[in-house]
Amino acid sequence: MTLTIEAQSPPLQIDQNGVMRVRGTRVTLDSIVHAFDEGHTAEEIASHFPALRLADVYAVISYYLNNRAAVREYVRQQKAAADDVWREIEASPDYQIFRERLLAVTGRGTE
Repeated sequence: MTLTIEAQSPPLQIDQNGVMRVRGTRVTLDSIVHAFDEGHTAEEIASHFPALRLADVYAVISYYLNNRAAVREYVRQQKAAADDVWREIEASPDYQIFRERLLAVTGRGTE
């Protein structure tokens, strides 16, 4: 029996919003990179995301390690975009009204 070696692309896909996810799941590349950078093993990451196969976690980590600068830049851009959206939400008058009501209900009004 001869073992053949075939190149496999990482199990990643870009969704309609430009977010990289593990193919067939809603788990983002950012989530796996963050967990790995926090010191979690592939097995721990897979256990926290039941939709993931262990082999896919290893493949994504391998992709990250082989493309660290590009992946970190992607993660930085995703964080910047999320921060922009959050600032827009916080600036909305509806959000301010909701926040004031929530603080009043919890007894943590603005002092």
